Amino acid sequence: LQKIRDVLRGMGDLERRLSKVGQPSANARDLQSIRDSARAGLNALLIAGQSEPWFSKLETLCAEIDRTLVDEPPLQIRQGYIIRQGYLPELDELILLTTDSQSLLEKMEAREREATGITSLKIRYNQVFGFYIEITNTHKDKVPAHYLRKQTLANAERYCTDELVELEKKVLSAQTRRNDLEYEIFEKLRRAVLQAAPDFLKLASLTAELDVITGLSWLAIERKLVRPQFMTQNALQLIGSRHLVVEQNVKDFVANNIEMDAGGCLLLTGPNMAGKSTIMRQVALTALMAQMGSFVPASEAKLPVFDQIFTRIGASDQLSEGLSTFMVEMTETAEILKKMSPQSLVIFDEIGRGTSTFDGMSLAQAILEFLLEKQKALTLFATHYHELTALESKYPQLVNSHMTVSDRGGEIRFLHTLTKGPALKSYGIQVARLAGLPVDVTRRAGEILKGIQTKNDSSQ
Repeated sequence: LQKIRDVLRGMGDLERRLSKVGQPSANARDLQSIRDSARAGLNALLIAGQSEPWFSKLETLCAEIDRTLVDEPPLQIRQGYIIRQGYLPELDELILLTTDSQSLLEKMEAREREATGITSLKIRYNQVFGFYIEITNTHKDKVPAHYLRKQTLANAERYCTDELVELEKKVLSAQTRRNDLEYEIFEKLRRAVLQAAPDFLKLASLTAELDVITGLSWLAIERKLVRPQFMTQNALQLIGSRHLVVEQNVKDFVANNIEMDAGGCLLLTGPNMAGKSTIMRQVALTALMAQMGSFVPASEAKLPVFDQIFTRIGASDQLSEGLSTFMVEMTETAEILKKMSPQSLVIFDEIGRGTSTFDGMSLAQAILEFLLEKQKALTLFATHYHELTALESKYPQLVNSHMTVSDRGGEIRFLHTLTKGPALKSYGIQVARLAGLPVDVTRRAGEILKGIQTKNDSSQ
């Protein structure tokens, strides 16, 4: 497994690289990147024990790229120096001529320096003036009579000779023919790669699947995941359940047991920050991972096969469309209630909080009753409306649960442990204090809360 993963790291995005080869700007390095990707993919599949007849065609094409292109070709494809020496005899002759021209120029330069006594004499080339002899103005009086002036610069003069003109014709002709021939060979190789595109795309698809499988396999080993079991009844049992993402970012993540009977509903109460949302999301994440073929973060997992997962979590608005936070919440809730089925997994987090307390609580209870009576999907329902916990006596499939909190002298500590029964307090003011609200604000909130509680007690 580790060997396959190591090989796949060198593959890159084969489909993207293949698309570059089809562009007019494609160069020799693009073909080499295709070769490297294909070899890595083929190697990984062979290690995994998979072989197809068309593998050999791609291997042959990779070998042809090796045989044709130099190890480090330039980016330009029309100026030569991209095809290996030994690939084609005709090209080898041109390569020899263009390569030897440099030594010929060096020999001519040394000879002219000796003949003229000008040690700074240089023979150079550019695309506008071709080959030329450059002599600085300080040695102007030493220039031989047969030197023909070609260009005047601020500090130097450029000359040519009959011998240099003949050499230029010979070399430039060879260089032009070499460039054209190398480009022709490159284009032939590029067309061969494009013709093999269907096989390259099949290779990309196979290796992508292998990448996913080996990635999930390694994750299962690394994070101690377990193989899930699927049940025909619409019940759920997760022992030692964890949130795969959250546990990688917090110290000492607390695993929990989550058990739900067929058509059951888990009603979660308790303060913010205690872990209600994490519990609900890890159930959804576990279900999603299980049905995509992955092992899951738990010590034991038994789940049904869900047809859909519905979630109403968080607060967001769509003001540009005229939708407030509460309107978005109700619109999404309406969609869920219309589309869900008894085989669905439904998650509601703090439904009804965007309006007045009594409106919100009434809506939350009506929605919860609809879920319990009409659809009977597996449901996780988190709320701060503690009045809803009384529904447990009416609906046997509803189970009250809460996230435990340690409260000592007004100092709270979240234990992140799922426990049966409703939460006794919300601890909202304590959480606000932990968040850093000014002491005057939290103290005054406590006084107001006591007044409201006293008023409610007296009215009862």
